[in-house]
Parts: sequence; C-alpha cells; structure tokens
Amino acid sequence: MAEQMKHINDTTLIKTEAYIGGKWVHGSDKATFEVRNPSTGKVLVNVADLTAAQTEKAIGAARQALGGWQSLTGKERAAVLRRWFDLIMEHQVDLGALMTYEQGKPLAEAKGEVAYGASFIEWFAEEAKRVTGDLPAPVGRDQRIAVLKQPIGVCAAITPWNFPIAMITRKAAPALAAGNTMVLKPASETPLCALALAELAERAGLPAGVLNVVTSSHSGEVGKVLCASQDVRHLSFTGSTNVGRVLMEQCGQTVKRLALELGGHAPFIVFDDADLDAAVDGAIASKYRNAGQTCVCANRIYVQRGVHDEFVEKLAAKVSQLRVGDGFADGVTIGPLISATAVQKVRAHLQDAMAKGAKIRAGAAPTEGNRLVEPIVLSGASSDMLLAHEETFGPLAPVFVFDDDAQAVAMANDSEFGLASYVYTNDLNRYWRISEQLEYGIVGINTGLISNEVGPFGGVKQSGFGREGSRHGMDEYLSMKYLCLGGVR
Repeated sequence: MAEQMKHINDTTLIKTEAYIGGKWVHGSDKATFEVRNPSTGKVLVNVADLTAAQTEKAIGAARQALGGWQSLTGKERAAVLRRWFDLIMEHQVDLGALMTYEQGKPLAEAKGEVAYGASFIEWFAEEAKRVTGDLPAPVGRDQRIAVLKQPIGVCAAITPWNFPIAMITRKAAPALAAGNTMVLKPASETPLCALALAELAERAGLPAGVLNVVTSSHSGEVGKVLCASQDVRHLSFTGSTNVGRVLMEQCGQTVKRLALELGGHAPFIVFDDADLDAAVDGAIASKYRNAGQTCVCANRIYVQRGVHDEFVEKLAAKVSQLRVGDGFADGVTIGPLISATAVQKVRAHLQDAMAKGAKIRAGAAPTEGNRLVEPIVLSGASSDMLLAHEETFGPLAPVFVFDDDAQAVAMANDSEFGLASYVYTNDLNRYWRISEQLEYGIVGINTGLISNEVGPFGGVKQSGFGREGSRHGMDEYLSMKYLCLGGVR
C-alpha cells in the first residue's frame, strides 16, 4: 500500500474499512471493491464493500449518537469542528496526494480542493454559534410567541467522485454544526478521501456515530435504504439529474427533506465590450478545471459576432499551452478523465459536432483506451449538436456565435438545466439586465471561478434545489418550531 502511494507521508490516513459508530468495519463476509488510479489504471487498494443491512447499522449508530451531539451547545460543537478544520489543513499535502491517486486531478489542484473543502468546516463551525430563533410580536395581550430552530435529526449524504472532499464537507459541516448526525455514502470511485476525513474527524474528537461513512459498490441498494428509512430525516445528493429524480421519488414515501445539486450545462457569454483576455482566462479556468469534470464548468461558450474570431484565436492559443498528464508530474494542468465511459462521451460529442460542421481549433480527438484527453476548442458550434443540449463533462469547449443581447439570453436559457452561468461585459447596465434574465441559480460576472464557502451554491429547474455554503446553507439542516404561549397575565 505504502509503495503504491509513496507521495503520502502519514499512511495512517489510508483507510480501507468503512466507518460506523466510531469503529472501522469490514464488508459483510469481508467483501471488497477495487479503487483504481485513473492515470495508470492500477489498483490502489481494496475497500470494504458494505451491504444494505450494514447501511441500516450506520443509520442506527447515527440515531444513537444524535441525542448527545445535539445536546451540546453550538459553541461546543464549533470547537470540535474547528479542530477538524485544523487537522485537515495540517494534512493538506497528504490529502491532496490521496485525491490525485484516486481521482486524478493534478496535485496543485487537489491541494486547492482540500483548502476549499476545509473552508466549509471553518465557516459552519462559526455559524454553529449563530443559530438564532425569533420572537414575533403577539397578536393577543395574553400571548407570547417564540420560534425555535432545531436540528432535523439523522441526515444522509450521497456524494460524487469529482470533488471527493469538498462535496462531503459542504454537506457534513452544516449538518454537524446544526446538531445533526450523518450517514455518508461517498462515490465508489473515490472512497479514500472520505475515509481520511473520518479519521481526522475522530482525531478531532467527533463523538462515535456522529459521522458514519458507508463505502459500497452497491450504490442503488444503499440509496434505497437511506431513502426508505424513517430515521433519516434529510437527504442531500450531488450527482446526475437522472439519479436525482430516482432519489426524489424514493424519498417521497417518507416525505423526507431533500437537497439536490444536479446536472449543469453552463453558458459562458462574452459580449463585444468585454475584456477579451480576461474572458479567455475565465473560460479556461471554468472549462478545464478538473479536466472539465465539474457541474459548473462552461459547457457552451457564446461569443458576440464582432469579437468572435479574435476570442477563438486567443482561446485556442492559450489552450494549446495546457499540459495533460499524470497529476503528480511537473507542469501538468489537466489530469485524466475518471473512466473510459467519460472519454467515450467526449468522443461522441466531438464526432457529432464535427459531422455537423464544427472545426477543431485546439486539441485533438481522444484516442482509444487513453483517459488523458487533450483540451479541445471547437468553433462553428450550433444548436443542433448534442453538446448544445447535453453536459459533456470533459475538456471540450464549443464556441457559438450570437448577434445581440436577446439572442444570447434565449440561447443560454434553452436548457433544462439551471445551475451556473457566466457573463463577460464591461457595461454595468448590461450585466445587471442579463444576470436578472438568466434562468440560473448562479451567475459569474467577469469571473470563471464562482465557488466559495460564503456564496449560496445551488440551481433552479432540473439542476435541483436547496443551497450549500453561506448562512443559507445552515437553514437546510434546521427545523423551525413555533411556540405559542397563552394565558399570560
């Protein structure tokens, strides 16, 4: 194990068992599944493969721990979470290396995600001390009214592989800060980061059962248990819209509170008054981060006709300088795609676009059996192409042309998704007007990087509902209780 992951100094962070009730547990009959390095295809470790019955045990552990954890003051919970944050940052390099091994993103980018993920723990540790209710004015002289905010109870989270630390902390931090306990199901591609977080949480003093990590290759079975459980009062999911629909239907039987952060298909609009160099840099930062495997990356780049050719030329020139390779290699800015299926989708979208008139301006078509995909820029994109309506989730950037504001907005809104969008303009009136017209939960204005712990992250339409991060993210994990006291004299 240590030889395979030689970039990790503290090898005690490499866990291969699930974490339930403060104990490291094997799968039933010691069943395991493989975790592979997407850069090399080699097996890193075999991780405990838990069953539906073991998921029930994790829910039971969370239920048992709930009373003690929610009885603590917000300040007491904040102290534990702050120690967790400190330990994560102390182990930033090792956690980044672990992420590069199992997820593939370049080490510098992985270490950046560790800090980003930790920021949610720091933020919500502070918010734990600020949960306040309300004392509305009574309608009768003999009445008093109070509104309390209380923990929901046992919460569940199902997280994706593309941000294997940040997608966990963005859910777990507010849930735990509010006084809830949690059962976490990380993606089977990237369980090691989740288990390392659990190890550091234990070192920070998080009580047994407050955070439970169910590793399993049986995602559907585990999801059904979490959705059907009467004890689980809240489910948060980040992933595809198709899976989100299934979970939403399954949770209907228990009328569970849901937070769904689903697919995106972000438009990136460049107007003729924009700073083109800044727009190119923003497009690259948005589109090619994590090899284009993000739900907020620029999927459709719309450029006004007067600056279209210049923008494409500048974009292609800079993209051609990006280096693809193993995440540990010097100078690499783009790592591998997570799977052969992901590569095939890029290939399919590229072939369809070229058959309908698009031209490659930078990069090249993916080669068979190679997960290292060159970043591609396409010109001549049109609305009849697959990539105009489907999320590619890879380093393929199609550029469309538009003529005026109304056309740009209509093209951008022509999607079932509504997560992130981007606007580049130096016209104050235009960016207010366009931002208000875009049917998206997030609008980045003259920036390609929009994610942080302070802003409310989430979408509209079929990109889901609920908000993560910000003070609003705390409300997702709190229930409101109204007290009406009568007979006051």
